[in-house]
Amino acid sequence: MAAAIAGLAAALHASAILFQTVKLAGVVFLLYFAWSILQDDGPIRFNAGTKTASLREIAITGFLINILNPKLSIFFLAFLPQFIPGGSASPVGQIVILSGAFMATTFVVFVFYGAFASRVRNYIERTPSAIPWLKRGFSAAFILLGAKLAFEER
Repeated sequence: MAAAIAGLAAALHASAILFQTVKLAGVVFLLYFAWSILQDDGPIRFNAGTKTASLREIAITGFLINILNPKLSIFFLAFLPQFIPGGSASPVGQIVILSGAFMATTFVVFVFYGAFASRVRNYIERTPSAIPWLKRGFSAAFILLGAKLAFEER
């Protein structure tokens, strides 16, 4: 998979026509997505076909997603060692402490995000007039992303 992505990146870098074609396809997709959001008259369904998971199941799933994510390991191995002094007696212990501090901070931030998202969801459920504005906001975001992509240089 990584070799295919590296090969695609090399092909896009080498071929201006291929790059422009992929870029144009991305712009068209983003604009179509924005248009389809505006055309959708249906309500937002928050619980459409989902089952409620326990806090334990959510925590286990989140843990597994993060522990199996190679980007997180690469981050810890590439970023954190620069904060360990060269003549440190226990570099592994310091890495563990830094990693723990990073994970604790991330946990607090994600709890805040979850609480904020819950409040926004409750507000939107109680205020149906907010849904058209929300759809317009999402659509505008996709239009702006499409415009940014359209003017992107290599």
